[in-house]
This record gives sequence, C-alpha cells and structure tokens, in this order.
Amino acid sequence: MSKKIRKPIKKEKDFSGKILKILSQNANKPFNYRQIGAKLELDDTKSRNQIIKDLKILAAQKKIIETEPGKYLVKAVSQDYYEGTIDMTSRKTAYFICDEFEEDVFIPTNNLNRALDKDKVKVYVYNRRKGKRPEGEVIEVIERDKTEFVGVIDIQPNFAFVSTANPKMYTDIFIPKDKLGEAENGDVVLVKIEDWPKRADSPFGSVIRVLGKPGEHNTEIHAILAEYGLPSDFPVEVEVYAQKLDTSIQESEIAKRRDMRDTLTFTIDPKDAKDFDDALSFKKLENGNFEIGIHIADVSYYLEEGTILDDEAYQRATSVYLVDRVVPMLPEVLSNFACSLRPNEEKYTFSAIFEVSPTAQVINQWFGRTVIYSDQRFAYEEAQYIIETKDNTIPVDVSITGESYVVSDEIREATLKLDELAKILRKKRMQQGAISFDKVEVKFNLDAEGEPEGVYFKISKDANHLIEEFMLLANRKVAEYIGKQKKTFVYRIHDEPNEDKLIAMQTVIAKFGYKIDFRNKGDIAKSLNSLMEEVNGKKEQNLIDTLAIRSMSKAKYSTDNIGHYGLAFDYYSHFTSPIRRYPDVMVHRLLQYYLDGGASVDEETYETKCLHCSNMESLATNAERDSIKYMQVKYMQDHQDEEFLGVISGVTEWGIYVEIVSNKCEGMVRIREIKDDYYTFDERQYALVGATSNSILQLGDEIYVKVKNADLVKKQLDFHFLRRAE
Repeated sequence: MSKKIRKPIKKEKDFSGKILKILSQNANKPFNYRQIGAKLELDDTKSRNQIIKDLKILAAQKKIIETEPGKYLVKAVSQDYYEGTIDMTSRKTAYFICDEFEEDVFIPTNNLNRALDKDKVKVYVYNRRKGKRPEGEVIEVIERDKTEFVGVIDIQPNFAFVSTANPKMYTDIFIPKDKLGEAENGDVVLVKIEDWPKRADSPFGSVIRVLGKPGEHNTEIHAILAEYGLPSDFPVEVEVYAQKLDTSIQESEIAKRRDMRDTLTFTIDPKDAKDFDDALSFKKLENGNFEIGIHIADVSYYLEEGTILDDEAYQRATSVYLVDRVVPMLPEVLSNFACSLRPNEEKYTFSAIFEVSPTAQVINQWFGRTVIYSDQRFAYEEAQYIIETKDNTIPVDVSITGESYVVSDEIREATLKLDELAKILRKKRMQQGAISFDKVEVKFNLDAEGEPEGVYFKISKDANHLIEEFMLLANRKVAEYIGKQKKTFVYRIHDEPNEDKLIAMQTVIAKFGYKIDFRNKGDIAKSLNSLMEEVNGKKEQNLIDTLAIRSMSKAKYSTDNIGHYGLAFDYYSHFTSPIRRYPDVMVHRLLQYYLDGGASVDEETYETKCLHCSNMESLATNAERDSIKYMQVKYMQDHQDEEFLGVISGVTEWGIYVEIVSNKCEGMVRIREIKDDYYTFDERQYALVGATSNSILQLGDEIYVKVKNADLVKKQLDFHFLRRAE
C-alpha cells in the first residue's frame, strides 16, 4: 500500500529556535523583528506577528535581552551555550552529550531544530537548577554526522519520500521528481541529504544508488554496508594498480632480510580462512630454551605510502566480516595471495623473534624483516586434535584436506610445546589482572545461495588460545620496545570499566545470585573472571557475558598510551594483522623507521589517523552485528511453526526480550501479547508483574515462545508467549 500523499513543505508556527540561532550567530548586534524576518525570508503579516510573539516569549524566558524598544540581543551568558553531539532516542527526543555535564541534557522533540543522531551541535542549556533535569534547545547544527541514508522509497506522481528502518531517524527524506534516478516504487535506495529548507518539514535529498528490493538477500547485505558508509567493491583504478604490482620473491630483497626459510614454520587459522597473516616458527636451542618466531605478512612492503592503493586501504582501515562474506581492506591479489602466508610458499614477513625459557620467560628478543617458508597449514580443529590426543595422525572428520594425513613428529612436538608455553603465558596474564572474555559467537551454515541451513557456536579452545597468547606477546613486546623509547607510536588502549555500568550490571546479576567486588580495579578484574567461570555453560551465560562486555570501556587506537586494562598490559599495540587492519600497517612502518634510527614522528598526525581507524572499526563492528541479526531473522523465518525454549534477556515497560537457548536468536514478546494476566513493568525488580496473580516474569526466567513476525528489513523478531518452562 502506498503512503498517503502529503505536501513536502509546511510553515512552522514557532520560530524560537531560528531566532536564537540568528542572534547567537550575531552575538554583538541587536535585531528587530523586521531584520529577523528578512533573515528568515518571511515578510507576510502572520509570520511577522509570530516573530514578535516569539521574541517576547524568549525575552520573558531570559534567553534574550531587549536592549532598546523592539531590538533584541542574545543573552551574553556564554556558559549557557555548549557544543557536543546529539544522541537520538526512538521516541523522537534526544540527549545532548557534552563533557561539561555529568548527566546528559534532555532535548525535547520541538527543540531539535533539524538536528539528527550523532550530529555535532551548539545547544542552549536551561533549567539547570539543583534537583532539576537540565534541558536544552539546538541552536545550530555545526556538522552532520552523516548525510547518506538507506531506506525504502515511496514514489508519488510529483515527488517521493524515503523512509528508513532506523528508529533514531525521526524524519523521512523528500525526493524531488527529477532526483529519483533509476529508482522504482518500493526499492531500497541510498539517498543523500542535500538541503533542509527553512520551511520544510523534511530534508531534501536525491537517490544516489538503487540497492534492490526489500527482503532480498543481496539487497539487505548491501543495505547494511551502505547504511554505515562502508564500500562493497574496490574502485577499478585500485584493482588495476594492485594487479600490476610485482609480487615475486626476489633474491635481492631476500638478501636484505633475516632468512628463516629453514626454520620449522606453520600457520593455525579458521578452516575457511583465505588470508593467513600470521605464522609461528619453532626451534629448540642448545641451552634448553626455545626460539619462537611470530611472523606477520609484510604488507607495508607492497603498500607504499602516497599511492592510490594505500589511500584506499587507509580509508577502509579494516576488513569487514559480514555473516556471508568478507569485504577486505586490500584487494584479493594481496589479501589472499601475495601477502597470505600460504603453505609451501616463500613469503616476505615482519617478525618478532623471542628466546623463551621452559617457564615462558622472554630471555632475548629481535624485531625486523624476514623471509619464511610455511611448512604446514593447520585449521584450529586440527591443532586442537594434536593437543588433545598427542597423536600426529589427523583423521578425516577433523582434516581440512578431506582425507586423513600424518603430521611430522617435529610439527607435533612443536605444537605441544607451544601449547604448554601458551598456557603458562595465559596463567600469568590472568594472575596479573587480565579479564577473560570467551563469549560464544553465533555462526551459520550457509548453502550455495547464502541461505542459512543451521546455527552453530564458535567456542575458543586450546588451539585458539595458543595463537592468541603468542600474538599478544608480539603485540606487547613491540609496543614496549618503542614505548620505552618515548617515541610517537600507535597503541591499542583500553580504559578502566565504567563504574555506573558495573553498578547497573550488579543489579542484574544479583538476581542470579552473583556479585562483583568493587574495592579496587584488581578486585574487579578477579571478580569478573570468577563470574565468567561461574556462568560458563549456564542458561544466563550469554546474557551476563554481554552485560560484562558492555560494562567495559571500548578499546581504541591512540598515540596516548594509557595501557590496556582488559589485558592487564602497560604497553600494547596491534602488530599481527596488517592484511585486515590498517593500524598494524602503521605499526610496521613506524617500527622499521625507528629500527633504522628515525626520530620521533609528529604525534598529532598519527593521533588523527588513530581516530579515523577507531571510527572505521566501530562502523565495521556495527555492520557485522547487523548482518548477524539479519541472518538470525532469516533463519527464524523458516521455523515459524516451532516452539522454542528461551531465556528472558531483557525487561522493559513495553515487553520482554527473549533469547532462544538453541540458537541465541533474540526477539521481543510485547506486554499485550502475554494473556494469562495483566502485566505492568516494575522498574525496581526489573520484572513484569501480574496484577491479579502477582506472578513475575524476570531476567533469566525460561519460557516457551513461537515466532510471530520476522522482519528482515528492520532485522527484528517478535515472539508469541506460549508458557513458562516447568
């Protein structure tokens, strides 16, 4: 059904926001109603009378001052005006986020004055008396966070509107007839906001790309990428440039590197991986110690600064791992071939090589460029089989080759010794206050068309931890080596957890009988680790894991080294994944520059790059999360007649969120759908309480549900409440 035709432009009745904006932009010049009308391009009697009325109201509110009869000046109290960002709610109101306020400033709908979610704005703050919640009014949109949006187009005879599925986007976008492009009614499109005229109800935009029909698989995946401004393909000129690179291994280049080709070397990666950016080498030393090499693809050798290839990699900053595909940071000729440490091939690498004692003490270290030859490619499952059985015959059901095969005794012994050392390193980290988050990851078995056939959970085992510990060792030691020289570097930092979020988490987990020790940051870390162990395998595990992760500060890139709280490291960087992370490329370049005796580089330049990489990482994470939600909804569409056991994972005034135990898909049961009583939300108990029976539905309760609605476009599941679990 098409949307009801409506006029795109409507005159506003209240000009207060515009008046404040004009006066604040001309803070030293008084204006009368005629001058303001001229600025607003309004000269009709009705509008002039409204301006006069609004001026008197603003003066009565003491937001402006009448300097002489009929002339007004914005009130010269600079502390009432602040710059910050808008955080929209789904109720068309917002909060103003500003470092100068302990609590966020509420912005009513009629005070938004065209500000959209995450826009940088100037806000007039009022109602700041003690005990009162501060409120504000947007005076100026300083900078739009984004101007491109994804939505469904509704084409009328003379114009169109695009409506987005984003609950924080409170307006649709008006599209003039001559800016429809190739769009047809009902298409999912990418539009760009070009203007928001003063008297317009909606912003004006144009269609810049047609993504397809709603609900179609490729349409929705491309819509996720477009929503976050992420690319789906490489520009032709970048692909051409990459194809022309000389990726052969040259003797002249080998001569400049440490030759590690004769040292036992192998990779351990997911079974479906195509880019192998890290390898381990292992050698027993005569003194009883071990030489362990962490070898990383030397991407910076191919990726020269200032080229279109490097510019593209920097703009992307990260590969994006969607549920059915990878959008790589580098073209395939590099990511899957030249830079990938594939078995039985010589490769250029950048290495961290350590002499390690039997008790996992680092005795000596060396950093530099190398050349390696990978003797073996393992999947995690294969390495895990060796660790668990001590056997070197890999059976068919574990093998990635499709048949059983025998691993050399040398590789088997290396794997077992590396696992032994990794466990010592991991134990030390935990004792020093590192936090262990082994959150269950939801994965899908997809058919050839990308349709979900089943759900499985990815769980970290010893083989995963083996690789993790040696990558952490390399990252830590590289960061420590440069950090102690006091030179500008790219660190991966992680601040202490947010205490308010921890307190809120405590309120929730207390209902399951758990608690957090708040005495100091060391106790918090130990307490969280104990909690993770205690909930492992229980129905509330995923909920509590999620709450714990959300209570943590977000890790990010910075030149300002504050350490990494979650890992309990004073120095930490990202050195080990340059195929998929641009910060690792920067680290390689800086490390080599400093090894060559270079002076400290400009900190401000690299801080700007760090901020960009952190922002792109956040967008990629959101896109990855949305793709999983989309696939969960798609999977549940084919199971609408089945009953599922679920755990209540959230309680709100409008209903309960339920996570299905067997597949981790989450949906909502609306409060009106629970028919066995009349329920109301009890904020204190964080529960729904029945008015007649006093029965309670609270976090962690098990109930049976059935799919009511699966909305692919909104990526939302609605459930029918069936009954409580016995």
